[in-house]
Amino acid sequence: MPIYLLPFFYFLIKMQIYGFISIFATKILNKALVMKFAIIGNIYQSEKSLHAEHLLGVLRRYKAKIFVEKAFAEFLLREQHLNIPASEQFEGKAFEADMVISLGGDGTFLKAASIVGGRNIPILGINTGRLGFLADILPEEMDVTIDEIYANHYKIEERAVLQLTTSNPLSVHPFALNEVAILKHDSSSMISIKAYINHEHLNTYQADGLIVATPTGSTGYSLSVGGPVIAPQSKTMVITPVAPHSLNCRPLVVRDDWEITLEVESRSHNFLVSVDGRSESCNEQTRLRITRAPYSVKLVKRFDHLYFNTLRSKMMWGADAR
Repeated sequence: MPIYLLPFFYFLIKMQIYGFISIFATKILNKALVMKFAIIGNIYQSEKSLHAEHLLGVLRRYKAKIFVEKAFAEFLLREQHLNIPASEQFEGKAFEADMVISLGGDGTFLKAASIVGGRNIPILGINTGRLGFLADILPEEMDVTIDEIYANHYKIEERAVLQLTTSNPLSVHPFALNEVAILKHDSSSMISIKAYINHEHLNTYQADGLIVATPTGSTGYSLSVGGPVIAPQSKTMVITPVAPHSLNCRPLVVRDDWEITLEVESRSHNFLVSVDGRSESCNEQTRLRITRAPYSVKLVKRFDHLYFNTLRSKMMWGADAR
């Protein structure tokens, strides 16, 4: 070997040693890193909590600090005989965590999002439900997903949130990751909904209701009544009527930095407001204002989980049953 090449080979050997040390140090640091996880689960269907014990085992393998919502902990004790110490339980928003884990379906994920609010804590959704657009990690992917989180090999997707402001105060949580829906009571006739965009009259809808949905919510209630599918990062909202009296009333996509104002008239003099499925009765004097919230919800995603792949799979596009 020519002597002038010796420094070059020495440099390569040194870099290989440094690279090995770096990889080894990273693994040690990841093992030493103590992460705090808050777990929120489905408390209505026992089959959806079957994977809780395995999840806790995976997290304890990394010596993570685990906090479980009290209602879910009581449910696990009752249904699975799984005892969570009181010191590892929390109620409401009384917790500190690096990440929240939702164990259930999309409904459980929406509950987790409402609890997290604007605290900028990312949410990982493990799907033990049916469809799972938000909670898209399968139970059999739990181990590898937690491994990837500790290796810092994951991505964060930010999703827009709607804020509901009303002229009369409501007790319902006023922020929606999916949609705000204005609906008639079950036994009442159609309601009349005057809709304004940036204070300009859009339309007066004679319908069973009206949905204002985010792109995230476009695959939920809005889709079931004929609304379009909207890509999550499109910075839009969709206004979708529910069973309108006129077939000419079609869904409308608008910018999410616009303001939507709604006024409702009803023969029963009241109507329902639903914010991500949480409903409350209002009188027809209530004026509603819907805008984009000042914060977004952070979703934890694996790198190989792509939105259009999920959409194609969940919607069964291209599937041929023949």
